[in-house]
Amino acid sequence: MESFSGNIALCGNLTFGVQSCPSPSSQGSGVKQTLLKYIIPIVASLILIFVVLFYMLRGRRENNKAQVPSVAKALPSLEYKMISYQEICRGTNNFSESNLLGTGGFGYVYKGILSDGTIVAVKVLNLQLAYAFKSFDVECKVLRTIRHRNLVKVVSTCSNPEFRALVLQYMSNGSLERWLYSNNYCLNLFQRINIMLDVASALDYLHNGQSEPVVHCDLKPSNILLGEEMVAHVGDFGIAKILAKHKDATQTRTLGTLGYIAPEYGSEGKVSIKADVYSYGIILLEMITRKKPTDDMFAEELTLRKWMNASFPTKITEVVDDGLLKIEGGRDMIALQTIFSSLVELGLRCSEELPNERIDIKDVVVKLNKIKLTLFENSNTPI
Repeated sequence: MESFSGNIALCGNLTFGVQSCPSPSSQGSGVKQTLLKYIIPIVASLILIFVVLFYMLRGRRENNKAQVPSVAKALPSLEYKMISYQEICRGTNNFSESNLLGTGGFGYVYKGILSDGTIVAVKVLNLQLAYAFKSFDVECKVLRTIRHRNLVKVVSTCSNPEFRALVLQYMSNGSLERWLYSNNYCLNLFQRINIMLDVASALDYLHNGQSEPVVHCDLKPSNILLGEEMVAHVGDFGIAKILAKHKDATQTRTLGTLGYIAPEYGSEGKVSIKADVYSYGIILLEMITRKKPTDDMFAEELTLRKWMNASFPTKITEVVDDGLLKIEGGRDMIALQTIFSSLVELGLRCSEELPNERIDIKDVVVKLNKIKLTLFENSNTPI
């Protein structure tokens, strides 16, 4: 027994003078307490850390995917080529300033060249602007329902939460505004009539060629683009409205451009196809005079329309663009004055104060064709 003295871990029968051994149940209880106190919390913590890391890595992968925009299927009803964000970047030289064609109310337009050599215009929306997302959606909605030779053709779209772009047909001759106010060239009368006839044809299609009429809402020279052979195309449908069937007007809180918006549009937010006709009439008067409706000479009560109305019909040549008169100086002045008077009268009828007094755009097309024929009969210039 002396050999076991001092061994504190020794247990046995009390007869031997040592402590009694613990029962099996008390041993199991100790193991359970150890598991509950140390091992299970450690395992649970490891599982929690693993789950957190898993979702963090998954979220990072999703964000990385979002950084590369995908080609949107926003225009399903027509055939469009698939163009990636990377191709747009390459084609515009990473949206280089040297490729910048212009800026608009909701973003920038760049010239680009696709991998197959196609030249396009890439309209990139400024998503910092509150209305940009809605503008993109509206334009996609309108463009997927329309197709006409005098409307800018959409090639594709590119979209994700951080990027919106429309890939459009490139217009090699720029905007009507650029041509009208350039010091380097001057549009002749045939060109001006042809351009306005193209625009009227586009509006006739939008207003009367659809089961649901489309109102452009922002018709102006900068939104009229000229392609090959100076064929005019109407573009920028960012604030357009599609009218419901059997409904001739709707309300909007989005305004067009000062000087071109119809009175009822500016005062009541009421848009209809007649509002587009008003804008068209102002542009027609602008084409004849080379005077913007926002020119400094138009202040207080005097407007472009009132100025033209006061000159009609006996003093028309006094308000016609001097550059145009010089180009057409070789024509018979009596015949020329008759043509100018017809154009001014048409512009005034389009821009009447009350919507129901404005001429229908389909009648504008008919009258312009007659004016064009008259001009052709009084010249040797081909149509």
